[in-house]
Amino acid sequence: MDRRAKSVPAHVAIIMDGNGRWAKARGMPRTEGHKVGLNVAKDVVRSARHLGVQYLSLYTFSTENWKRAATEVGFLMSLIRSHLLAELDFYRKEKVRIVHSGDRNALPQDVLSALDSAQAQTEDFAGITVNLALNYGGRNEIVRSVCRAVQELGRAPANEEEMRKYLDVPELPDPDLIIRTGGDIRLSNFLLWQSAYAELYFTDQLWPDFSGDGLAAALKSFETRERKFGGTS
Repeated sequence: MDRRAKSVPAHVAIIMDGNGRWAKARGMPRTEGHKVGLNVAKDVVRSARHLGVQYLSLYTFSTENWKRAATEVGFLMSLIRSHLLAELDFYRKEKVRIVHSGDRNALPQDVLSALDSAQAQTEDFAGITVNLALNYGGRNEIVRSVCRAVQELGRAPANEEEMRKYLDVPELPDPDLIIRTGGDIRLSNFLLWQSAYAELYFTDQLWPDFSGDGLAAALKSFETRERKFGGTS
């Protein structure tokens, strides 16, 4: 039986790495890399939808990113907030539904308000679901999920199906493909529970150099993969 993944992956997750290095190589402040990276993210969302991807998870800000310089963190939070507020027309045109994975604690109130507004205003859109992993860490999500289960059930989840109900966005299917730009070959605490059988694609391209074409190349690679899910060929 041919188990190669010939269809478009339903769920693609991306670790968008390399903004700072891209800017530094051009003699620019790191913040310029984040600005360009945001425009690339829009292009990739648009391309993903038109290529037939149903769910796209973007690693926007990790629980470890708070270790960065306060000025960079502040800029990123401001950039995320302004993007969420300004892009409703883009979401409407592309029928983008916004959801959020991550710990709401520690996020600034204005960012939370913008995030909640974007989710409410796009909840009925069915073109593509974009999961913003914001203040997200895979281990953190697992711990919070178990805590939610214990609070509601009075015990830990009894099996995988029960555990899934307490994840940040339970309705999201597991990612079929995880892409990482920037040359590093690791998951960096991204979707640890969900990535058990995800196909992995690594590219040396820095995120601001990535594009819809880069996404298409990753999907082409996915088509050649043989997915066994613990079975045999």
